Amino acid sequence: MTVLVLTKQYDPVADMVVNELNTRRAPVVRLDPGDLPGDAFTARLDGGAAGWTGTWRGRHRDLDLGAVTAVYWRRPSSHQLPEGMAPDVHRWAAAEADAGFGGVLRALSCTWVNHPHRNKAATSGPRALAEAARCGLRIPRSLVTDEPEAAREFIASLPCGIAAYKAIGAGGPTSRGGTTYASWTSKVRAEEITDAVTATAHYFSEWIDKAHEVRVTAVGGRLFAAEIHTRSQAAREDFRRDYGACTYKVCDVPDEVVCGIRNLMKTFGLRYAAMDFLVSHAGMWHLCDVNPNGQYGWIEELRAPITRAIAEVLEGP
Repeated sequence: MTVLVLTKQYDPVADMVVNELNTRRAPVVRLDPGDLPGDAFTARLDGGAAGWTGTWRGRHRDLDLGAVTAVYWRRPSSHQLPEGMAPDVHRWAAAEADAGFGGVLRALSCTWVNHPHRNKAATSGPRALAEAARCGLRIPRSLVTDEPEAAREFIASLPCGIAAYKAIGAGGPTSRGGTTYASWTSKVRAEEITDAVTATAHYFSEWIDKAHEVRVTAVGGRLFAAEIHTRSQAAREDFRRDYGACTYKVCDVPDEVVCGIRNLMKTFGLRYAAMDFLVSHAGMWHLCDVNPNGQYGWIEELRAPITRAIAEVLEGP
């Protein structure tokens, strides 16, 4: 039995899970696919039911591929290729590295938290919200468009005449130095929409006058929830803008929301996910975001329980 943790060098969340597994004396190997090529990696498929076998000799630890019983897929870095390649050769080599090294790893038949294919499906905002609605969760009215007039009409039709705008993909615009910035949620009115909307897809949703937000972290069949209360206007629009203005309170999840979350986890085949809800003054929970690989360590009271729950899933049959 070996638990394989796949992530980049600096990952405090992975550190917590590895430490918990070590405390439990569970065999664990932490590696980064970004070190491939470079590390010695050889895998064989002999046609039997055992799947791929072989060895990955990492910088600090070696891995017997055939011994892996669980994989914790966190945030591995991109494959680091030799310098000096022509651009077309670099693209080809990167694709081959992902298809070869990544293909073998993704083919491991074991417990995944979560398999990257399942993460990718659940990371698609439009799909995740549509599936969540089918699973019985309440979703804010939403629009995806590149037409300014459609955006104006949608926002004007909302009860409060205000929409939330946020990015629906990963990352955001980059500086000339290559630094990636997040795209925070912002309030927008119909008269603020310009022709810049035509540049790409834009996502708008009904602005919910919330009493507070709730972060729900699902691990296996267990749910861990905390209310997020904010003291600044910036944090009220998006709590990530001003963590210093946030306080947290562990809370329960209503039964109908529990049912919807569990159905959604089953739909995507996830063992872990972080979900954000806007709770109205009337107590209605509106799902606004699903992150199948979201952080959880920033809510101190839930940090240890969630870490233990992840370790238990990875140790389980």
